[in-house]
Amino acid sequence: MQLGLPRILSVNAGFMDTAAYLALKGLFTAHVTGNFVTLGAALVLGTSGALAKVLALPVFCIVVLLARFSSHGLRVRARPILSTLLLAQLLLSILGALLATSFGPFDNADGYVALLTGMILVATMAIQNTAHRAHLASAPPSTIMTGTTTQIMMDLGDLMQGLAPERANATRARLSQMMVSVLAFALGCTLGALLYAWLSVLCLWVPPALLIGALLMRKALAEADMQR
Repeated sequence: MQLGLPRILSVNAGFMDTAAYLALKGLFTAHVTGNFVTLGAALVLGTSGALAKVLALPVFCIVVLLARFSSHGLRVRARPILSTLLLAQLLLSILGALLATSFGPFDNADGYVALLTGMILVATMAIQNTAHRAHLASAPPSTIMTGTTTQIMMDLGDLMQGLAPERANATRARLSQMMVSVLAFALGCTLGALLYAWLSVLCLWVPPALLIGALLMRKALAEADMQR
C-alpha cells in the first residue's frame, strides 16, 4: 500500500497534464518548463494560450513556496503534513474541474476564466510535486518522467554489463519501482486523452476522484502505523 500512493499520484499527473493540455491549448500543468516550448509554438503559430504559458512557471513556484511554508507551520502544530497537502490539492482540483465544466470548453486559453482554471490546475500539480519530494522521496517522481526513464536505461545497461549480487538486487528493485512509475504515468496520459476525446472538459473530474483515493490510502497507512 505504501507504494500504491505514489502510483496513484503518477496516474493523476499523467491524466492532468494530458487533459489540461488538450483543454487549455497546450498548457502543461505538471511539466511546467515544457510551457517554454509551447509558448514559442503559440507565438509562431499565432494560437491562444501564450499568457497562460508565461504565468505557469511563476505560479508554480509561488505555490511550491506557500506549500513549503505551510508544511513548516503544520509541523510546528504537530498536524499531518502529507494528508493536509493532498487535501489542499483535492480542493483546488475540484475548483478547477468546476470552472472547466461550468465555462468550458475554452476557445481562447487566455480568457479570464480559462486563465484562472489553468493556474488553479498548475497549483494542484505544484502541491503534488512539493508533497512528493518532501514526503515520498524514496519513490520515483510522480510527475516528470525524463529523469526516471534515463535512470531506467542506465540501470538496464549496468545489469547487462554485470554487477555484484548485492548491487544487482538493489538495482533490480529500483528498476522495478521506476518502471511501474513510468507505466502509471503513461496510463494516466492515455486515460486523459481517451476521456477528453469522449467527455471533453467533464473528464477533469477524474483527478479529484484519484486524489480522494490517495487520501483514503494515506489514512489507511496512518492507521496501520498507529496500530504497530
